[in-house]
Amino acid sequence: MPTEQAHTLTKGERLNSRTLIEKLFAGGNSRSMSAFPLRAVYMVKDRDGLEPQVQVLMSVSKRKFKRAVKRNRVKRQLREAYRRNKHIVYDSLLRHEYFDKAVVIAFIWLDDKLHDSDNVNAKVSNLLTRISEKI
Repeated sequence: MPTEQAHTLTKGERLNSRTLIEKLFAGGNSRSMSAFPLRAVYMVKDRDGLEPQVQVLMSVSKRKFKRAVKRNRVKRQLREAYRRNKHIVYDSLLRHEYFDKAVVIAFIWLDDKLHDSDNVNAKVSNLLTRISEKI
């Protein structure tokens, strides 16, 4: 990961491919782990050309928060926490020399209450560390 992009979250890093999302949640070769109030579903796949090594999806259910304002706040907290801690996964991929592999991660909010940003940051960091150990 280049140092000038170390603390950014580019459009390419966001997961928006319907087929890839379906493959991620269909099971098979994807794994899941939780650190309440979050659940992470991840999958390691072969990397295609110019796509980033890690792609991320943030999901907050309408059943948990009826108001879009609260859902958007949680997604904003998740994006910021990931942006600060994404180096954990990138460093793991570099350490294992997986240049031809890509990781797809979905963060799913489980709680129906808001949490402070420090707690969300700690949970995302915990999940990313555990994912990097399993890769």
